[in-house]
Amino acid sequence: MANPYRELFDAPGTKGFSAAGFIARMPISMMGIGIVTMLSQLRGEYWLAGAVAATFALATALIAPQISRLVDRLGQSRVLLPAAGFSVTSVILLLLCTRYEAPDWTLFLFALLAGCMPNMSAMVRARWAELYRGSQKLNTAFSFESVIDELCFIVGPIISVGLSVMMFPEAGPLVSCVFLAIGVLLFTMQKSTEPAVHPLSMNNTGTVIKIRSLQVLVLTLIAIGTIFGTVDVVSVAFAEHEGNTVAASFVLSVYAIGSCLAGLIYGTLRLNIPLQRQFLWAVTLSMVTMFPLLLVDSIGKLAVAVFFAGISVAPTMIITMGLVEKIVPESQVTEGMTWAITGLGIGVSLGSAAAGGIVDGLGARTGFVVAIAAGMAAVAIALVGYKILRSAYLSSRES
Repeated sequence: MANPYRELFDAPGTKGFSAAGFIARMPISMMGIGIVTMLSQLRGEYWLAGAVAATFALATALIAPQISRLVDRLGQSRVLLPAAGFSVTSVILLLLCTRYEAPDWTLFLFALLAGCMPNMSAMVRARWAELYRGSQKLNTAFSFESVIDELCFIVGPIISVGLSVMMFPEAGPLVSCVFLAIGVLLFTMQKSTEPAVHPLSMNNTGTVIKIRSLQVLVLTLIAIGTIFGTVDVVSVAFAEHEGNTVAASFVLSVYAIGSCLAGLIYGTLRLNIPLQRQFLWAVTLSMVTMFPLLLVDSIGKLAVAVFFAGISVAPTMIITMGLVEKIVPESQVTEGMTWAITGLGIGVSLGSAAAGGIVDGLGARTGFVVAIAAGMAAVAIALVGYKILRSAYLSSRES
């Protein structure tokens, strides 16, 4: 039986840009936790560490779509290197300000400027879309990339925190910069697989976030991201309450493993079901798998519950990217994918903040109520926007 994942890499250049993309996207999972670890060690103030990291995360979420918009207009090789260079320089200045005890406002300033980091997950997916547009292989490619994203979030924080603790406080963010610089350089050197710059039509000169169907996807992903952020925070709080804080890393790894396995399996399927219907089913599964979390009373049960909760994660993102590729004009697909990932990131931040407040006031397990509420909101948004997604999907098939 043919291996669909092996067939992906039959095309020339695919192994090279995929490997470079993996290196370049490691900072997504390393930078935020690296900033927190660095500042908590050198400044001893967790509120400051969290606030600076949140500034970086929010800046990245808002700036990344604008960078991707430039990429769609000018090409990856012309935009990615300057953007990455600016981000790396800003992070290095942040590290220097931290080391030499500069005023707090300088930390926020350079964290804000460091948000000029390009979203490499979207850049890699744009290359797959250019290569396999209209082919079933594109679904497999998006499945593969979702699994790679999960691997980054498993490995990245471990590397970042480990370096900062074992070597010196700035080591995590510094190595993150090295990954970004080397990865983007290697990625942009591969011209043969770079997506062509498609001319904008008179109707597609603005930002793609104005497209109603994309708005439905982004709003739904904000709710889905809220689930992710809640699970992260509450899992740590629950493990700490049980007197085994280290077990939180095991629980979150199990969550990611559930997502990875589901993504790998989903990528081998040949479903003759409209994407908008698959999206609604995946979002509904995300909500349903939250309810068992209210019943957990041990680390073991929590691990089992989050494993099944993770099953919906990768398929939801795979389907979302498939819809974005269909409903967004070909000339703006990178920006469209970046907006989807941005929605997820905003949701993670909201979930972390909301769950943290609930945990402080009502206890760890009660924090999962936020995830259930977010799941219900996601289903409601997907239901309300179903006709919009269906219309956009059918229009794309007719064009």
